[in-house]
Amino acid sequence: MPDAAPDAKKKKAKSSENVLSRAGGTGDTIPRDRRAAFLEQMMLSRECDRRSGIVLRQGQAWFHISSAGHEALAALCELLEPEDLIFPHYRDRTLMLARGMDAEGQARDLMAKGGSHSAGRNMSSHFSHRPGNVFSLASPTGSQCLPAAGAAWASVLSGERKVVVCSIGDASTRQGEFFEALAFAVERKLPVVFLVSDNRYGISTPTDGLSPQRLGLMPDAITKVVDGSDPDAVHAAAAAVLPDVRAGRGPAVLWCRLDRLDSHTSSDDQRLYRTKDELAAMRDPVALFTDRLEAEGTIVPGWADQVRARLADDVEEVFDRVAGEPSADPGEVMDHLFAAADEQPTAPADTRPCGGTMVEAVNRALRTGLENDPTLVLFGEDIEDPKGGVFGFTKGLGTLAGPRMTNSPLAEATIVGAAVGLAAAGMRPVVELQFVDFAGPAWNQIASQLTTLRWRTASAWRCPVVIYAPWGGYLPGGGIWHSQSNESLFTHLPGLRVVVPSTPEDTEAVFLESFASPDPTLILLPKHLMRRQHPPQPGPAPARGARLLRTGADVTIATWGNGTELATEAADRLAAEGVGTEVIDLRWLTPVDREAVAASVRRTGRLVVVQEDNRTSSFGATVLADLLGSDDEFYSLLAPPRLVSRRDVHIPFHPDLESAVLPAADDVVAAIRSVLA
Repeated sequence: MPDAAPDAKKKKAKSSENVLSRAGGTGDTIPRDRRAAFLEQMMLSRECDRRSGIVLRQGQAWFHISSAGHEALAALCELLEPEDLIFPHYRDRTLMLARGMDAEGQARDLMAKGGSHSAGRNMSSHFSHRPGNVFSLASPTGSQCLPAAGAAWASVLSGERKVVVCSIGDASTRQGEFFEALAFAVERKLPVVFLVSDNRYGISTPTDGLSPQRLGLMPDAITKVVDGSDPDAVHAAAAAVLPDVRAGRGPAVLWCRLDRLDSHTSSDDQRLYRTKDELAAMRDPVALFTDRLEAEGTIVPGWADQVRARLADDVEEVFDRVAGEPSADPGEVMDHLFAAADEQPTAPADTRPCGGTMVEAVNRALRTGLENDPTLVLFGEDIEDPKGGVFGFTKGLGTLAGPRMTNSPLAEATIVGAAVGLAAAGMRPVVELQFVDFAGPAWNQIASQLTTLRWRTASAWRCPVVIYAPWGGYLPGGGIWHSQSNESLFTHLPGLRVVVPSTPEDTEAVFLESFASPDPTLILLPKHLMRRQHPPQPGPAPARGARLLRTGADVTIATWGNGTELATEAADRLAAEGVGTEVIDLRWLTPVDREAVAASVRRTGRLVVVQEDNRTSSFGATVLADLLGSDDEFYSLLAPPRLVSRRDVHIPFHPDLESAVLPAADDVVAAIRSVLA
């Protein structure tokens, strides 16, 4: 390869050739009939970056991440099939061009136009391209890894031979989710290629002493170190690993060493922390590949200059035209949080009176789902037979489910992250968290991926995951980490349906409806109630909205979960004194049946909200604030409303201490007397 670089650069090139030999050799290069076209694609990517900087300085864009120096990685796409999926990195502009996101789409992305892939909702360079099977990128670094592994698992379960490419920067490989995804892919022999861009910097922090590959933490058997500035080297390495990956022999890691030619983002200036010599020694893949093609006779001298000038004119015309396109309508910003009405199930689930326990109802619903939907997958800790989960929800389903019911590792982020990828790939994942208290490790996936995917892609991608988890206290011996009722954390997240059933009929109904829902659903199961025996109710329970537990004309109680027991006990006690209490079990917190409560308050003039969660920033406080903010309900009130709640304290372990902090029926009675007075 001709190289007119100074000696320092030649030394770097020699080192890169050593890296390339470890990557598998140069025998399988980009085919001759594709070489000029691939170079032009790299040049187009570079021109889009150059034009983006101009548009930014003109005030028509707000943020830009350059892909300069990363263009050679797109050689991998030369070997992919259209059905393969890519979970991108924000420097994958050239990969996006290779998958069909043209300069027009990239200009719309930069300027956040209404016609962009996110309708102006996601940051620029946070790529997505549904027609090219490119998943939407979220900002938290490394958060694409577990969904990528989940999508690869979907390929295995469906018997397809799709490959999933997970692209990531080397600094981000220190995220725990990268290691979880890699371990999951190795454990299950998933068809994933982890494409790592090692440009030796995490913003301004050098990664030479930080990256897992340089620390010797990457498994040699599946890791190939590649000269990421050389398209032929990337192509050769990909050609060496893809047949085995596609054949189901497990994942591969292509660790690609390259240079970030521009600053981290438009908000950064790398001259502040990189020396002039270091910047001068960087390798430019476009220049290097141009020299190679001229030397081998694929292109004639002057060809590159002519193409560069043509691309500059073309890209300028495209970006100028896109600049005149409209931005998204602010009036539509609430669209796509949930599926449109015509995507929703047409009727509530048909649930016959079942009685028994909530645990049995969950098991029945899961059995029905497995029987009726071949895409339904159950995933969670210890759910396989003979244990069937720590609460027995999945006991006895193994024979029916087969490979569609499987134990997860002890890793909640893997459970939810893999479910996101399964759902994106067309499966129907239903996942169990042993206790909702342990959702913390999965929070990144819940808040960053699960609940934002539909909205940030204007419904191009959707995420119909069902998560269920035991919830709440009133079960002695739980303590701080087994008794939480933290529903307000989840109702705070737009795009997530949250439901708390309290009877077997309701439980079965909400599970069956959630299996058909196009949106993610969290089902919280009160541990205190889930083993209570119930006789069959006289009629089927509706799956949606609130449920009336008691009727009365004097006061309204709105509650859910374990609060239903406290509220009905209080109502029954006061009925002997002639007090008529209307008790409403909200069941669904998102979407909440506001009108059921509002109509009752307009009749009774008094409101008590009962919850077991702690008071500050709670869902119960939100219910009160919403009703007090409406003139119709506010002026219907005959007394200030009351919130019966746990004080702002954790659940202690000793049963006496737990009883001391949780609300009791006496507290509800006192609140009712207060509003009546």
